[in-house]
Amino acid sequence: MKKYNIKKGDTVYVNAGNDKGKTGKVLEVITDKDRVIVEGVNMVSKHTKPNSKNPQGGIIKQEAGIHISNLNLIDPKSGKPTRVGHKMDGDKKIRYAKKSGEEIK
Repeated sequence: MKKYNIKKGDTVYVNAGNDKGKTGKVLEVITDKDRVIVEGVNMVSKHTKPNSKNPQGGIIKQEAGIHISNLNLIDPKSGKPTRVGHKMDGDKKIRYAKKSGEEIK
């Protein structure tokens, strides 16, 4: 299994693509495709048939995956995009923002 610096629940900044400059919360990380689903980013239109959940059917707007290389984590201290570092805190491995040195929860 691949390891990534971005996890579910993190706030990320999109640094490439059509949604460049947007920020959002990570909803899901798809490790086998190297993609992440971010709230409100990379919206696509999906055509659906009527079913019990959606009896009308029609066109639904939903988030599609964006490649993980096009994302940066947001620094919790400054609110700007940053790279992620790892360090050992006793026997635990923690993530920290390279820009400010702040620990990422």
